[in-house]
Amino acid sequence: MTQLSAAHTKPSDGSKALYGGKGTRRITVRDIALAKERGEKWPMLTAYDATTASVFDEAGIPVMLVGDSAGNCHLGYETTVPVTMDEITMLSAAVVRGTSRALIVGDLPFGSYQEGPVQALRSATRLVKEAGVGAVKLEGGERSHEQIRLLVESGIPVMAHIGLTPQSVNAMGYRVQGRGEEAAQQLLRDAKAVQDAGAFAVVLELVPAELAAEVTRVLHIPTVGIGAGPETDAQVLVWTDMLGLTGGRVPKFVKQYANLREVMSGAVKAFAEDVVGGTFPLDEHSVH
Repeated sequence: MTQLSAAHTKPSDGSKALYGGKGTRRITVRDIALAKERGEKWPMLTAYDATTASVFDEAGIPVMLVGDSAGNCHLGYETTVPVTMDEITMLSAAVVRGTSRALIVGDLPFGSYQEGPVQALRSATRLVKEAGVGAVKLEGGERSHEQIRLLVESGIPVMAHIGLTPQSVNAMGYRVQGRGEEAAQQLLRDAKAVQDAGAFAVVLELVPAELAAEVTRVLHIPTVGIGAGPETDAQVLVWTDMLGLTGGRVPKFVKQYANLREVMSGAVKAFAEDVVGGTFPLDEHSVH
C-alpha cells in the first residue's frame, strides 16, 4: 500500500479549508483546485431535497452531488437508468435553494449526453440555468472526452466519473473496475482523458485502492473516491446509506454513522400509538 504523501496533510491555513473553514460565500471549482494544491482532503455527500441539503450545508459539507442515485434511494427506481432531466433539474433546484455555501453538482442522467457534445451542452445548460447548479457531473472517460471539452469551453465546470459507472450497469454490472493490468491501464487512460478535456475533478467508483492512489498521484485535478480506498483527495457517499436510512444491505465501502431508519420508525410508531391511545393531541397541542 502506498503511504500518504505530504500532500495529504492538513492545510496550514484553516480559514481557507473547504470543510471547517471560515468562508461564507458559495464554494467554486477554483476553491476545489486550491484544496488540491494545499493537500486538503474534503467530504462530499449526495443530496436530493432542500431540507436535507440545508442540514448538510450547516454541517459544513463543501460539495453536494444531486446524483442520479436519487433513482434508487429517492424516486423508487431499481437503477439510475430511468432518471430523467426533468427529475434531476427539479431536485437540483431544491438543493440549491436549501444551501448557501456548498458547491452543488448536478448529475447528467442516462440519455442526456450520450448522443454527443451538443446534446450534453443542451442538458448541462438547462441544469445551470433552471436549477442554478455550479457544476455538472457525467460518466465516462475517453468516450466522454468531447462532451467534457465542449462543456468546459462553454463555461460549465465538469466533474467526471470513471470506474464503476452506474448508468452502464446493464453492460458492466456492479463489480470492481480496474483489476488486472489491461483494465488498470484503461482506467488510467480514462483519468488522463477527462483531465485533458478540462474536468475539474473526477469520481473514482469501486476501484482498487492501490490503483486509485496511483491515479491520485498522477492527476493534478482532485480525485473523489467512493469505494476507492483512503488516498483519494475526497470521499463521497450516498447520504441515505451513510446515515442508515436505506435499509437492508449496503455496499462494503459504506460506513454507517447513524441508523435513521430505526430512529424514524420508532418515532412514527410512537406517534401512531399516541393517536390510537388518545394521548395525542393533548390540551397543550390544541388551540382555544
